[in-house]
Amino acid sequence: MAQVSKKQKGQESELKSAIMQSKKSFLIVGFFSLFINLLMLVPSLYMLQLYDRVLTSRSEDTLVLLTLIILVLFITMAILEIVRSKILVFVGNKLDSILSARVFDSLFYLANKQPGKASSMPLNDLTQIRQFLTGNALFAFFDAPWMPIYIAILFIFHPMFGYFAIFAAIVLVIVTIANEYDTKEKLLEANVMSRASTLYVDSNLRNAEVVNAMGMKTNIQNIWREKYYAFLNAQTEASNKAGIWSNISKSLRMLFQSLMLGLGGYLAIENEVSAGMMIAGSIIMGRALAPLDLMIGSWKGFSSARTSYERLEGLLENFPHANEHMELPAPQGEILLEGVVVIPPNAQQPSIKGISMKIDKGDVVGIIGPSAAGKSSLARIILGLWPLAAGKARLDKADIYQWDKVDLGKYIGYLPQDIELFEGTISQNIARFAEVDAGKVVEAAKKAGVHEMILRLPDGYDTKIGAGGESLSGGQRQRVGFARAIYDNPVLVVLDEPNSNLDDQGEAALVQAIQSLKENETTVVIITHRPSILQVTNKLAVIKQGLLELYGNTNEVLSAIAAANQAATAQAQRPAPTPQPTQTISLSKPSS
Repeated sequence: MAQVSKKQKGQESELKSAIMQSKKSFLIVGFFSLFINLLMLVPSLYMLQLYDRVLTSRSEDTLVLLTLIILVLFITMAILEIVRSKILVFVGNKLDSILSARVFDSLFYLANKQPGKASSMPLNDLTQIRQFLTGNALFAFFDAPWMPIYIAILFIFHPMFGYFAIFAAIVLVIVTIANEYDTKEKLLEANVMSRASTLYVDSNLRNAEVVNAMGMKTNIQNIWREKYYAFLNAQTEASNKAGIWSNISKSLRMLFQSLMLGLGGYLAIENEVSAGMMIAGSIIMGRALAPLDLMIGSWKGFSSARTSYERLEGLLENFPHANEHMELPAPQGEILLEGVVVIPPNAQQPSIKGISMKIDKGDVVGIIGPSAAGKSSLARIILGLWPLAAGKARLDKADIYQWDKVDLGKYIGYLPQDIELFEGTISQNIARFAEVDAGKVVEAAKKAGVHEMILRLPDGYDTKIGAGGESLSGGQRQRVGFARAIYDNPVLVVLDEPNSNLDDQGEAALVQAIQSLKENETTVVIITHRPSILQVTNKLAVIKQGLLELYGNTNEVLSAIAAANQAATAQAQRPAPTPQPTQTISLSKPSS
């Protein structure tokens, strides 16, 4: 069923809702901005009093008093600025605390649905938004609404001052709009290309050994360079355009301030304003135009934050917060598949086409078949990792997708075909990075037959391994991964090619461990190409082209396979039949 987005429903987006939780904080910042902008008038009013009162009266007492007042007001303004900044930092941290876990969860949903598109960049997008909320650029948006205050004061000085300030503001608004129009497309293009370049590098870094071993680095680098320089060119063009508009804005603001002085000088000559008003008017107009100038100068950051906002909003809408499921009783390990159909991520055709089968509690089921038959897809269905196009996958008669994955995880063991260990100690990896229970860790390692191997490592169970477990051999990673899969006695264990990297000793330990699981009535599903491990199974499934061809008792299925192979061999060895001579039938006219 197609997912209906919150926007289509007319509901507020999750990201906007998270930001609006700080609505009161924004109102307080706006309230502080009012007083800060009023206090920004202090320098110009001080200048006005100096020119029109102190210099004419030559009163030192007046100068001292005005200076003390100015000092107190500037200290007050500094305190308000500091508090305003702290409030926005709090808002940014609050937004991060609300959304960081949600974004993290969404990334793993994305990795299941579209593995090639998953990266940590949405977390960078959240950081970009938080930094914009706590940066100086946002102050321009809080200060801009108070421009009318400055313009009103200019009108009080003289109407010509007010009209000229309005004209200057209109010109700078036009420059701001032109900057947005001229740079938006290129900035968006640069962001998309930057993302593509980063994803390409990340995907190839995961295969660095292959790249280095087969001399592919130069070829990979050439492709990356094309992507990177396309991003660089787009960003350069956008930055050049933004720089042009920013400098135009800055120059215009300085020009308008100078012209305001000239206008003030003319009005002073005509005795319509005082010399103090002439100086103060220029300062006030500069302050009135400052937010617009700051907006143009920080437009690149604003545009990047807006793009990050849109990307993050799309991610959260595509992977909404999972509904809380009622906690179900601990599963026993019975699996029921009812006509399941699955289409792998980024694929068009189903890899599993309507398979139905039942796995009873305590069964050890082997799944065999040719490559690309759909065996690993079946494992992911049993674990509830991939969404179904049709059918139902049930664990203890409950839809597998009704289970909360975190709650269910402690009852599940999984050893994928591509073994992934994580940065940390061996004991942490076996304990799945929960609080390490030494007894359970050692028990799992002994069952997996890896205890003695671990003890031979430099620091035993406290040996640190890097990301991916690169300090261990392939066989060692596989055996540690198996220990992790059977940690804390799960009720269901799925093993995808568990003996692909094992020697004879390791495979013997694996068979013994599975036999132990069988005795404990743990349900085990084994996907394998190597028949030696089938001795420990009691059921066997044969999958070909996404269809369940055979399923039943292991010995019966093996006998059926052997009989089919013998029949195929006999058919191939049977001599071809001797062709019979063609008979020619002549047709003659009947005698009269």
